[in-house]
Amino acid sequence: MKVRDPGLGYDEVDPAWNRRYPELAFAVDGVSLLMPYAEPYFVRTVRAALPDLEPGLRAEASTFCAQETSHHRQHRRFNDAMAEGRPGVARLERWIDRTYGHLERARSHRFSLAFAAASETIAFSIARWADRHHHDVFDDADPDAAELIQWHLAEEVEHKSVAFDVYAAIDGGRLRYTLAAITTFTILAWFTVLTILTLLVSTGRWRSPACWLRLPKWALAIAFRTMPDLAASCLPGHHPGDLVDPPGLVASLRVIDDRERVRPTD
Repeated sequence: MKVRDPGLGYDEVDPAWNRRYPELAFAVDGVSLLMPYAEPYFVRTVRAALPDLEPGLRAEASTFCAQETSHHRQHRRFNDAMAEGRPGVARLERWIDRTYGHLERARSHRFSLAFAAASETIAFSIARWADRHHHDVFDDADPDAAELIQWHLAEEVEHKSVAFDVYAAIDGGRLRYTLAAITTFTILAWFTVLTILTLLVSTGRWRSPACWLRLPKWALAIAFRTMPDLAASCLPGHHPGDLVDPPGLVASLRVIDDRERVRPTD
């Protein structure tokens, strides 16, 4: 694990950055809107556990926190460019901020660790789905948006076990984890749907019958990938390390690392 700088910039972002399937782009945009609020919550939660971890896991958890910090900073810039001139998106962000803020204040540290671990399980599951549907997600997509998503998902694969291991070291209770998994999945699904509807209206694509016809297909495809993985993660004996990494995203990290090695220094 390492902390990478993908070197991305976003002067302007079309929410429909996937020109073939704009409604799929809107769903990804919904996940992106969560990142500047969810990931700092995960980072604060895991950092609070660092003194109680053995040295090897503590080092991995520190790198996990650094990667997540890099993710939410990139998504903050992406979201700001996407939200330009779209007040509905800013309204959604306020609701998201209140939701995660309430969770952090109202729930115990152990629940927050379980919440982070379950959220990372969902992220890894989405990464596996995106790798299998690479052409649908990334063909005919804006290059900067595609690179942001590939880099983020690839690092989710790289640190797929860390939050889970931290939770296991501090608590590991499956009932608490299951409740946290239901909570994080519900929040993700709810705000993704709201974002899709908001962007369909703000871009005028609500008039497209094709978008409405394809939406159930995408929803079912992603649900059939993520829900079984999340359910399996609630069972005793499960560990994310038992799951096979998606090869395309693993290869994309090698490309990024090779590019960083040859990037000229100031």
